[in-house]
Amino acid sequence: MSAYDLFIAPFMDYGFMRRALVAALCLSLGSGPIGVFLMLRRMSLVGDAMSHAVLPGAAIGYLVAGSLSLTAMGIGGLIAGLSVALLSGIVSRSTLLQEDASFASFYLASLALGVLIVSLRGSNVDLLHVLFGTILAIDTPALYQIGAISSFSLIAVALIYRPLVAECLDPGFLRAVGGKGPLYHFFFLFLVVLNLVASFQALGTLMAVGLMMLPAAIAQLWARSLPRMMAVAAGVAVGSSYFGLIASYHLELASGPTIILTAAIVYVVSIFLAPAGVAWRFLPLPHLKG
Repeated sequence: MSAYDLFIAPFMDYGFMRRALVAALCLSLGSGPIGVFLMLRRMSLVGDAMSHAVLPGAAIGYLVAGSLSLTAMGIGGLIAGLSVALLSGIVSRSTLLQEDASFASFYLASLALGVLIVSLRGSNVDLLHVLFGTILAIDTPALYQIGAISSFSLIAVALIYRPLVAECLDPGFLRAVGGKGPLYHFFFLFLVVLNLVASFQALGTLMAVGLMMLPAAIAQLWARSLPRMMAVAAGVAVGSSYFGLIASYHLELASGPTIILTAAIVYVVSIFLAPAGVAWRFLPLPHLKG
């Protein structure tokens, strides 16, 4: 088998592979930088909780549309995710519960409710589509929607980059200078939910956060500065998407899980070989050599 047949032919021969690749690349460029900020804010598990919180809204959108309409499910997921984010913030500020505990409580209830709604009115196949995604079934309108969300996310991060960094690293200082930290915090959660809704359409609720958190974790092992972390995260997500789709095509595997597993393999390798990984800790530092 030639290199062309291995790496290029699947996308030249099949339109659904081209659409899947474009969708995955858009998701990678939008979700990678957002994942870096999530990790810096120590909200990795909150991102996972938010990915499941969109399920009841998506399920209601599925019932209203009467089919697996990605647009209806996306709108429902966005409303549900923002509602959970808002309610979790209110509960954490009104009670003794920390924000992560509040998110976990709402996410469990949302996940159970969403699965229940889909199982009551849909088939097992519909439930599998909702939970694991249908990246190979992405159509042109859904592709436009994913591209628009990714573009908006990149522009928004560029516009609020400085206050977002300040809110991540020193929220007390931002409050002291009247920087409207809570407003930026909620807008950041809005971006997280928006990207999870886009990822949900392709990867399902169980793996929507995969292209957001795994590349961000890898970037933290390879880079020290924030801009480099964001670039590495986006690059790793793009590479994982491409090689994951190639592997799923030739090995006849499910595309969404294969993309996430590809990123997981890069993560395991990075744990050992990256500058902040395990192997480098056993090497003598230059200034300690005699």
